[in-house]
Amino acid sequence: MTVGDMSKVATTNGTTPAPAGKGPKAAGAIATWADERLGLGTAMKKNLRKVFPDHWSFMLGEIALWSFVVLLLTGVFLTLWFDPSMTEVQYDGAYDPLRGVHMSSAMNSALHISFDVRGGLLMRQMHHWAAMIFIASMMIHMLRVYFTGAFRKPRELNWVIGCLLLLLGTIEGFTGYSLPDDLLSGTGVRAADGFMKASPVVGSYMSFFLFGGEFPGDSIIPRFYVMHILLIPGILLGLVAAHMLLLVYHKHTQWPGPGRTEENVVGYPMLPVYAAKAGGFFFIVFGVITLLGGLFSLNPVWKFGPYDPSKVTAGSQPDWYMGWPDGLLRIIPAWETHIFGVTISWNVMLPILVMPPLMLMVLIALPFLESWITGDKREHHLLQRPRNAPTRTAIMVALMTFYGLSWAAGGNDIIAIKMHLSINQITYFMRGAVFIGPVIAFIITKRWCISLQRHDEEKLLHGYESGVLVRSPEGAYAEKHLPLPAAKAYTLTARDDDPTPETVEEIEASGLAGRQVRLRKLRARLQAAFFADNVQKPTAEELHDAQHHAEHELHELESQIAAGPNRHGPTEGH
Repeated sequence: MTVGDMSKVATTNGTTPAPAGKGPKAAGAIATWADERLGLGTAMKKNLRKVFPDHWSFMLGEIALWSFVVLLLTGVFLTLWFDPSMTEVQYDGAYDPLRGVHMSSAMNSALHISFDVRGGLLMRQMHHWAAMIFIASMMIHMLRVYFTGAFRKPRELNWVIGCLLLLLGTIEGFTGYSLPDDLLSGTGVRAADGFMKASPVVGSYMSFFLFGGEFPGDSIIPRFYVMHILLIPGILLGLVAAHMLLLVYHKHTQWPGPGRTEENVVGYPMLPVYAAKAGGFFFIVFGVITLLGGLFSLNPVWKFGPYDPSKVTAGSQPDWYMGWPDGLLRIIPAWETHIFGVTISWNVMLPILVMPPLMLMVLIALPFLESWITGDKREHHLLQRPRNAPTRTAIMVALMTFYGLSWAAGGNDIIAIKMHLSINQITYFMRGAVFIGPVIAFIITKRWCISLQRHDEEKLLHGYESGVLVRSPEGAYAEKHLPLPAAKAYTLTARDDDPTPETVEEIEASGLAGRQVRLRKLRARLQAAFFADNVQKPTAEELHDAQHHAEHELHELESQIAAGPNRHGPTEGH
């Protein structure tokens, strides 16, 4: 517009504002129309100011979320070049040792991504590292949720969703590392074929259906590819969205402390604080995964070569999250039953087809079993310290011990080679350890938690050890105990007392009969065992008496210091 051209200036009479343009007016009308029907504006205004508590342990779930985002981003990149075909081709790429070797198109494209696509190897390794971290962080996040009691009402459904996410993440990882069709991944697929065929009656039909004929067929890689990039990720996205929506709906749990109750949340709002912190943490996770992918080699398929059913890699092992059923498979005795010409392979069915679903069912059932045993139907938004729920903590440690020993058994051959031990002796040891180890871990953990409860009670009633030693006029030495700060004392006492189990007399006097009485008695016995030996928090009267006694003791010690040989200030000759 030139200086002299005044025809394009908006006209106004100086008192009435110029009418709004059609663009903003139309956009506002559309936004109003949508908000009146969907309530998006109200929901966004409410949730953008939603408060989230601040604690380092809450970042474990964020690591799982952001590593999943990295998986999606790197997966899209790899999809552009990967060819999920089992058509046999002759390799003629940049990796000279394999040039001229016949392999599937899937293996050929994996090598092409690794050596010929700019940044391809980095993306492959980032994708694999992100998968490892995704499953590991989900496991640790679930442990945090369980140990702190964050799974209690009303979050049982979110716990179930977390268990399903862990299951689907494991299956997604298996289909993913099977896609390159190298010798190592092909060995894993061959093992999966054997596991399916171990199923009585329907095993061979399941194998033929999945592989499109006799193993290996020519359909397994395309089918795994569809599952890996479409079916399972779609379910994962839906479950992650449901998990996050329930998190927002139920509000985030928080650690007990001054000003924190079951009805409020103390923390930072979504905008701008929490969003900025979460965004920055995403880039930290992304950067760490990038460093791992760039500096540490993972799954070098060119060293394994293409899959050949007649060969197997010595010392081959699956990715770590598939190691524990593999370990059980290695140590179970060769149990088989022959009935009417049919062989039932218990040594394959029990560790592979029975134990993983059983462990998943146990994990899913834990919140509901605890709620039934304890009779606790209240809503809980404050977390518990693991020591204040000794039986719960001991149960999970026992499960972790079983998992860890089974996982270690998956490397029995490597352990035998590296430590110059007998693989038979390792196998015999592990057979006993997977049963005895969890029991020992349960007992030690429960007694440890109870001893920590007693230590907390001691600090509440008698104060904490100051490290200052005083000597009385009689020559006796004692350590000064100082009362806990009010905030610390509040945190230690911000827990409920355990319920008192019903007695047999009370149950029989209730007027119930038959199955209901038997269930009540069973529940009472389990409740008594669940809370056995727990140390209850001191009462208000006990705390008041302890504080009065501590003040009197402190005054007495100060008097002794002032009058005794270790009084403050210079003395004669010093």
